[in-house]
Amino acid sequence: MSDKVFVDTNVLVYAHDLSAETRHAEAFSVVEALWEAETGVISTQVLQEFYVTITRKIKNPLKPDEAREIIRNYLAWPVQVNDPEMTLWASEIGEKNNLSFWDALIVAAAHQVQAKKIISEDLNHGQIIEGILIENPFFIVK
Repeated sequence: MSDKVFVDTNVLVYAHDLSAETRHAEAFSVVEALWEAETGVISTQVLQEFYVTITRKIKNPLKPDEAREIIRNYLAWPVQVNDPEMTLWASEIGEKNNLSFWDALIVAAAHQVQAKKIISEDLNHGQIIEGILIENPFFIVK
């Protein structure tokens, strides 16, 4: 595996959602560090989910043209295109690891781009799936 870090949709949304307050600050910091290190990677699924969420589902949605500009910027990162074989593989990953199909597709995409880590709020912090470490940037040890 490389030093690539796959960013899940929720972290990307928080990084651009000013109303997310504490989560915004943390996610922005994570994404900014990935820009500086040039290690961030995403997939077409992440870009698609990001667009829908940032323009429709947050407290202060962005205008479509603003969301498109953000997406254009992220095209500088490696973007894994999810093909039909990945769909089948994701279904196997989901079944084997008891994940939703969409989370399994994130894992499959991250594996395909040889990411060493997935930054996500949706998966279990510290878990290793298909050889990839899951890290929740909002995880707080109590």
